[in-house]
Amino acid sequence: MSTTAPCFLTAAQAAARIKAGTLTSEALIRSCLERIGARDPAVKAWLHVDPDLAIRQARELDKRPPAGPLHGIPFGVKDIMDTADMPTTYNSQEWQDHRPTRDAACVNIVRQAGAVILGKTDTVEFAFNSRKAASRNPYNLAHTPGGSSSGSGAAVGDYQVQCAFGTQTAGSHIRPASFNGIYAIKPSWGTVSREGVHMISAILDTVGWYGRSVDDLILGAQAFRLPGMESLAARGVKGLKIGYCETPYWSRAETGARKAMAVAVERLQRAGVIVEEIALPAHFADIAEAHTMIMFGDGRVALYDEYLRQGGRLHPELKLTVENGRGVTPETLVAAYDLADTCRMEFDAIAAGYDAVLAPAATGEAPKGLHTVGDWIFNGLWTLLHTPCVAIPSVLGDIGLPVGVQLVGGRLSDARLLAVAQSLQPVLDDFADTRATLLAAA
Repeated sequence: MSTTAPCFLTAAQAAARIKAGTLTSEALIRSCLERIGARDPAVKAWLHVDPDLAIRQARELDKRPPAGPLHGIPFGVKDIMDTADMPTTYNSQEWQDHRPTRDAACVNIVRQAGAVILGKTDTVEFAFNSRKAASRNPYNLAHTPGGSSSGSGAAVGDYQVQCAFGTQTAGSHIRPASFNGIYAIKPSWGTVSREGVHMISAILDTVGWYGRSVDDLILGAQAFRLPGMESLAARGVKGLKIGYCETPYWSRAETGARKAMAVAVERLQRAGVIVEEIALPAHFADIAEAHTMIMFGDGRVALYDEYLRQGGRLHPELKLTVENGRGVTPETLVAAYDLADTCRMEFDAIAAGYDAVLAPAATGEAPKGLHTVGDWIFNGLWTLLHTPCVAIPSVLGDIGLPVGVQLVGGRLSDARLLAVAQSLQPVLDDFADTRATLLAAA
């Protein structure tokens, strides 16, 4: 399939052409559907696609001038989010016949911004440590696309859809972006409504979205009115000050992550960016355990009704969580809450001295096999700290799979972070054409 097909456009490119009248939403949707038909039998990113519905919606949008920032743009929805016109199954055998009567708030917001909901993407069951998605990494089908936002990451990465929702409780959004060579924003906690989304942790869960450029992420940020978007301004590259943060878990970094970070620093310095190393205070090393205690403590509560409903049919890992096999105690939870509160304020103070903080997005290239979705060690701390994160593709690793980096900011600095990421995209990501060419020939 030629890279000139509309499905290979970024959302921002497609939106500009639709606004100029040189592309219709229907033509874009048909191109994406053609790509899905050709590739998804192998990639398996989708649980539900309704071509006729999508084309009808696109035709209606083509009858009126563009209004919202996502006018005519196809969007994939992670199948833990309610949709009024499509099933919502949570990738659970028990919920295959579930038909919600209204959209999740995030789905309705992108619809109101003009998006065409193309379908529901595969996910780890309930997006939590259980039955894995069938989705495969588009660069190598023997490898995972990451999870739990498996299908969304694979669909955007394989040029089947311009944008898609993911969620993050630990590392389920940023890590698949790294594995699939795409862009993602995990906004500051609490800035995107989670109404109508299956929850695991009210303290951790965050709705984000994928795209193929920072401009794509900005379209979504405009739709959600993230803090500061009304005054978003372009930034110059030279003189930007970036904090280099390996995090306390650098020993877990594999060759791919180490290469991505080293190359990122080299490219930034060559472009005139000031890069300073950040050593987080020693107690930040305890955040991973604090995050784990909160995630499984909250998961125990969130899944209890499912435990009663399904009994012995419940996935063993979920059953273990509800039965507190992780040994979460009131004391460990209170200590975790307190540490998180302290570290949030401390990191905000550190981040205030930089335009953004550079950190690993994943431990390395996507692991082989569908029994794993990858290690979230470089994501969980930012999830618990409630910071905004933007994932940017960086390099191809030793086995030819993408590895990205992430830019992190202090809480509620989303617009500033996006502006910095927009400026740094051409510096950090110089293989976008390579990705398109590789997958066009697949």
